[in-house]
Amino acid sequence: MLGFHHLVPAAMLAAGLLIAADATAAIVDVPPTRSLQAAIEVAASGDVLRLSAGEYSGPVLIRKPITLESSDGAIIKGDGEASVITVDAPDVTIRGLKVTGSGLKLDEMDAAIFLTQNARRAVVEQNRIENNLVGVYVHGAPDALVRGNIIIGRSDLRLNEAGNGVHVWNAPGAQVIGNDIQNGRDGIYVIASRKNVFRDNRMRDLRYAVHYMYTHDSEVSGNVSIGNHAGFAIMYSDRLKVIGNLSTRDRDRGLFLNYANMSDIGANVVKAAPEKCVFLYNANKNRFHDNWFEGCEIGIHFTAGSERNRIAGNAFVSNRTQVKYVGTRFVDWSDEGRGNYWSDNPAFDLDGDGLADTAYKPNDLVDEILWVNPNAKLLLNSPAVQVVRWAQAQFPAIHPGGVIDSAPLMKPPAIAEPAWQGYSR
Repeated sequence: MLGFHHLVPAAMLAAGLLIAADATAAIVDVPPTRSLQAAIEVAASGDVLRLSAGEYSGPVLIRKPITLESSDGAIIKGDGEASVITVDAPDVTIRGLKVTGSGLKLDEMDAAIFLTQNARRAVVEQNRIENNLVGVYVHGAPDALVRGNIIIGRSDLRLNEAGNGVHVWNAPGAQVIGNDIQNGRDGIYVIASRKNVFRDNRMRDLRYAVHYMYTHDSEVSGNVSIGNHAGFAIMYSDRLKVIGNLSTRDRDRGLFLNYANMSDIGANVVKAAPEKCVFLYNANKNRFHDNWFEGCEIGIHFTAGSERNRIAGNAFVSNRTQVKYVGTRFVDWSDEGRGNYWSDNPAFDLDGDGLADTAYKPNDLVDEILWVNPNAKLLLNSPAVQVVRWAQAQFPAIHPGGVIDSAPLMKPPAIAEPAWQGYSR
């Protein structure tokens, strides 16, 4: 076994080599008249290749830790085949470029910028990434950072042919922060990963703003979804923090949890979704708190055996149907003596404790009949239906089950609408 005195010279040698490598690093100006790939090949580790204004031909492959940057509007344009820039080395930075012209083959993972599993700690920031299949493909690159980019996908492709703004696969520690993403399939798509952070992104004109699949112990916070098919689709993922996001005017639903468990869902705002603010499908042991759900056809649709969720401190405001839940047992949506605010609850608070004096049921037996048999709406104003509702109010035991809030709030919680904090160029 080597003793400590044998290890010291080796450590000093390694440190010396690192210092020597840093000392040889240089800033290299690369004009558009020069081959970019040739400049990359002769660069030393740690070099900064500074691109002048103009157009550079791709595709290019980076296999050493260098920086590729421009402050003058350099464009790297692919030939319509494969990825424009492929990074296959650790500690590479790509900054301030316009990148365009990737291939269109989803099965070959064509992208503007493709980060391989060797691209640990890659930084892709402040670029304009336009007219590609996938914007940035993080294909197993741990601790990669995609920050402050404008990513505009293809709008001329059918949805099943389009790529994602940022696609993350099995990249522990990867972060996607402060990007502006529009057009294409999903804004951010992640699968089979963990410990990721998706924060302060703005996503428009997409299928899903954020689409989670089999990704655990991660964060989705401060993001803005505008006019997509759906906002935040969380599927088959556990132990997430979904905090402070905004979904506005998303077509189908703002927030969708499918087989998502043990997550913290708080301070989110969902407004004006024509279908549903929230849809819970077999989502268990989650905590919903301090969210604002407003102006949707259905405030929250709760189904398929979702169990042991704590739902309290939320505001349900002016939804046509506040809650859709069909079940044979009662589910209490209050936690430790605090329930939710319901804009249609005509309640009194005689003791002034901020809680309504009586429990609130967002739906009754007639609502459940209408969900099962929509044609029954024709009888909604009939005397028979009014008698059923009167009888149910007089004899609550005839109600077959459903959501009950045993401590409804008299005032809505103070929830600030999230604003986009991202970077814009």
